[in-house]
Amino acid sequence: MLVIRKIEVLFRFRADQTSCETVIRRLMDSRRGTITAALIVLVCFFLPWIQVSCGGTRDTASGVDLARDSDHLLWLIPLLMLSVLVLGSVQIWQERRQLASLVSLISGLITAYLMNRERLKFADRSGLIQVGVTGWFWLGLGSSIAMTILAAYQVLRMRKANDREQSL
Repeated sequence: MLVIRKIEVLFRFRADQTSCETVIRRLMDSRRGTITAALIVLVCFFLPWIQVSCGGTRDTASGVDLARDSDHLLWLIPLLMLSVLVLGSVQIWQERRQLASLVSLISGLITAYLMNRERLKFADRSGLIQVGVTGWFWLGLGSSIAMTILAAYQVLRMRKANDREQSL
């Protein structure tokens, strides 16, 4: 019951007046979801992504360490997430939601690709040295995928609305 009350406060509606479909639609249309996912990806970039262990020693590398040492394209991740945060939170861009949704979609796709490519570099390494990705990496990758899905839904929804307006 406590969860339903929190949802009522968050979305400012009464649970008995709306259906589950309305709740999902409000969540998918919400800019907060995209901004939250971008913020999670940005924070996870600075947390450990890769964990290396050999015998009793362990070492970790964050997204910053990997971008600094080997793959300079990873610097796109924080830049793209900052652009999503700025476009999503600046009041001037409220009128241009299509542009903000499109930037979120492209940023999410590029970020998910770069993170998955980094994961594949360290996958299937068997031997004396064990290398694995951390939970922070998975959280960042999942958030970038969620941001992509939310932005794609927003773009498609705006396109349907524009098509309806043009047909009238």
